[in-house]
Amino acid sequence: QAPLLESGGGSVEAGGSLRLSCAVSGYTLTTSCLGWFRQTPGNDREGVAIIFTVSGSTTYADSVKGRFTISQDNEKTKIDLAMHSLMPEDTAMYYCAAGPLCRLTPDTYKYFGQGTQVTVSS
Repeated sequence: QAPLLESGGGSVEAGGSLRLSCAVSGYTLTTSCLGWFRQTPGNDREGVAIIFTVSGSTTYADSVKGRFTISQDNEKTKIDLAMHSLMPEDTAMYYCAAGPLCRLTPDTYKYFGQGTQVTVSS
């Protein structure tokens, strides 16, 4: 099992920055892809950024490219999401995820954390 624990959410004004962190335990090859997803009420969960922990390669949703950066520590026990130039449309519950396939589609991930709220005011 790969328990995931997010932290770092909060409220910020448009143009501001936040940094999310996700502590990962029980790392195995079945959780070699780690990432961030977000969801707003009434909408499907969408992929934001993912990282392949073996190579460090990353993939971003078009809506966050150039503004968000995903990173991992050397021990593969934590990933971060640095978010800059935040916009009101970035407001959502953000979830950390772990799984074997590095895609931005949530149905390919086996584990999700409980989420951390990000609110961006205009």
